[in-house]
Amino acid sequence: MGGDGDIVPRVTPASADERRGRPLREVALLFLRLGCVAFGGPAAHIAMMEDEVVRRRGWLTREEFLDLLGATNLIPGPNSTEMAIHIGHRRAGWPGLVVAGACFILPATLMVAALAWGYVRFGRLPAVAGILYGLKPVMIAILVQALWLLGRTAIKSRGLAVLALAALAASLLHVHELVVLLAAGAVALAVRWRRVPAAAALVPGLAVAAAASSPGVISVFLIFAKIGSLLYGSGYVLIAFLRADLVERLGWLSAGQLLDAVAVGQITPGPVSTTATFVGYLVAGWAGAAAATLGIFLPAFLFVAASGPLVPRLRRSPRAGAFLDGVNVASLALMAAVAYPLGRAALVDLWTLGIATAAAVLLLLVRVSSVWVVALGALVGVLAGGG
Repeated sequence: MGGDGDIVPRVTPASADERRGRPLREVALLFLRLGCVAFGGPAAHIAMMEDEVVRRRGWLTREEFLDLLGATNLIPGPNSTEMAIHIGHRRAGWPGLVVAGACFILPATLMVAALAWGYVRFGRLPAVAGILYGLKPVMIAILVQALWLLGRTAIKSRGLAVLALAALAASLLHVHELVVLLAAGAVALAVRWRRVPAAAALVPGLAVAAAASSPGVISVFLIFAKIGSLLYGSGYVLIAFLRADLVERLGWLSAGQLLDAVAVGQITPGPVSTTATFVGYLVAGWAGAAAATLGIFLPAFLFVAASGPLVPRLRRSPRAGAFLDGVNVASLALMAAVAYPLGRAALVDLWTLGIATAAAVLLLLVRVSSVWVVALGALVGVLAGGG
């Protein structure tokens, strides 16, 4: 007991606001970092997220991650961005939903906007062959790691293994991704309950058309909001939308400018859909870049906000859980189907084979963070001189 002159130290517990703010800061820092280093397309981005939020941080179990992946594949929009939004919502609630998506998109958006400015000013893109040369094989290793770890959780029975192989075959035969996912869910449900559900359908909730003939800011926003609301599948589907709308129908871009825009989306980290930022700048300056970016990503936030809270409830339902099991193995099959052409493009010589092998060892055996492996791959690619 202290007297009148004693000073008794007091330990003040963290306030409720501080406790609530910590997960939000964690989400912001993680997705800002991933937004700076996540090269290689949606499948590779999702693989990096699995490494960070399942293996390293334990924010989600593998089954929870797979459920979110299945839900992401069932809604239109950029898949890796939607996964970031889902994870942010699970970790930090509604503020996390916004912060995770915005932080994942922001670094690439700023890089692409800067490249668009340089492209318009100087008429060409910078040389980045060495970086891509080292990054591509690393992304193949990250993708293989994710397929192995997630597959061990998703494939719970021989029936699901057969279903995964069937979904892979269908994907390689160019069956539409949504058809593969819904069919796999329906088959899994039928096998579990000995009957096929009455109907399986997914209708995008937003379809906006822009009929303007000149590239005003509102027209740019509406065009990309329409694309973001209807986009399923890989980046090649985005190219098809852009070519049909902006090159052929509206004449806002030349075919060469479209190819340059797509190249910028691939040489920068983060979602490939930031190609929209480049296109928006070309047709309407800085305001166009902002409008295109907002347009293509806004539907993803809305779709995840609508569907995300339903995923845990679906897992608790035996029938919906069976459907999700089918969708999950089909999602992995789609990732595996993407890995094949990516591998052919990335593993072009002994150097790239060596980079991929070393990356796989570091990831699977040494368990080095994928962020450091990506940085090392880029450095080796530059030192090797791009092949």
